[in-house]
Amino acid sequence: MDGESSKRACVKVGNDVVGGRWDELNPEILASIFVRIVPAEVMVRTVALVCRSWMEAVAGPYCWAEIDLENWCRKCCIANKFHLIDPLVRKIVRRSRFTFRRLSTYRLGNVGFSYAANCGRCLKILQIPMSEVTDQVVEKHAGSLVNLTFLDISYCVNITAKGLKAFGLQCKSLTHLRRNMPPWDLPTKFEASGVNDHEALIIAETMSGLQRLDLAFNRLSDNGLDAILTQCKVLMHLEIQGCWNVELKGNLEERCEKLVDFWSPWIHEYEDGHAESSDIGSREDECDEESIYSESPSSSDLD
Repeated sequence: MDGESSKRACVKVGNDVVGGRWDELNPEILASIFVRIVPAEVMVRTVALVCRSWMEAVAGPYCWAEIDLENWCRKCCIANKFHLIDPLVRKIVRRSRFTFRRLSTYRLGNVGFSYAANCGRCLKILQIPMSEVTDQVVEKHAGSLVNLTFLDISYCVNITAKGLKAFGLQCKSLTHLRRNMPPWDLPTKFEASGVNDHEALIIAETMSGLQRLDLAFNRLSDNGLDAILTQCKVLMHLEIQGCWNVELKGNLEERCEKLVDFWSPWIHEYEDGHAESSDIGSREDECDEESIYSESPSSSDLD
């Protein structure tokens, strides 16, 4: 293929197909193509080097309405380059000109969270599993996330009931909360400390508009579950797998079964349809380690 033909593109507009050169397409059209076929980390590292028009498209906000850096962040963690995550998040948030609607990362720190929250007036989906964010930072910046509808803070062990309450009080548009936690050993009858309904009671008190709630391996008991079912009147999907303290006594099981989708406390073999909706931490972990190291991010990613 010669250089001239390699620069030509065909774009479908309605029922018509319009031909032209790649470098003649406007930034908005280029961005709509890139976001469908190019991972975010590749757009930052490679696409901008092709030509001026591509650089302008990637440097503008059109490519960054949906910021998905989870795979790249996981590679950073495997390569022990955690320090690259917060700077790249800040860089891409700036490129979006604060119009991003979704941010999906992994092992985000306080600095990255603070910057994203303060710039997230349009943010609706925030997925930050396994992040290092603390209660104090959540309490300080949650007020900026008033349009948030989906929050994933699974495995964020530095966020406790205090941080959860801050999200609940400030994010009144929230309809989906994912708060799965690491598996823990089944407590014996002598270990009363295994029961902790604090988070469940806060969710019931401050997040009554939830339609979906994922609480795998939470320490809630029947009391916490009863509060959630009573206060969250529009709840349709509930996952409490691994919540060993829940016994579903009285009419709790009957109330749970009335939900559109209910995952009981007792772990069962995933069906094909359920495997896709399981917690975010279970996906993409079974990857080829050698290929990840060969694609590990370098300091040049931030140039």
